[in-house]
Amino acid sequence: MSAANAFLQAIFARLGSDAALMALIPGGIVDRLLPRAVLPCIIIDDLESRDYSTATEKAEEHFLSLQIWSDANGRRGAGEIVDRVKILLDDAALPIAGVSLVNLHLLSSRSRREAKTRNFIAEMRFRAVTE
Repeated sequence: MSAANAFLQAIFARLGSDAALMALIPGGIVDRLLPRAVLPCIIIDDLESRDYSTATEKAEEHFLSLQIWSDANGRRGAGEIVDRVKILLDDAALPIAGVSLVNLHLLSSRSRREAKTRNFIAEMRFRAVTE
């Protein structure tokens, strides 16, 4: 299994095992937004991986984007989910099969209203390094 796939599995396991988060997202954690999706939900969006090796260590750098879709009237619902995801993932020491996680940090987050709907989308971007 590649480091990227193992990293995604660890992210899914951490988020999916948290009862407080799962209570906030009845739509669960998915890899794409389906028609008539149950909201709120978390979408595992983009994952970009790059070689980050040094002369002595093999390593990869991963950039992960998560989208939180909420049908609440306002940003508050999506914001509560963002706060919980940040607690669970920012600077977390996740066990990853076959590699070591050097670091995992939240790079940025932003929220916006989806045009012509009452849905809000919060996007979170994380950076991780694995060896």
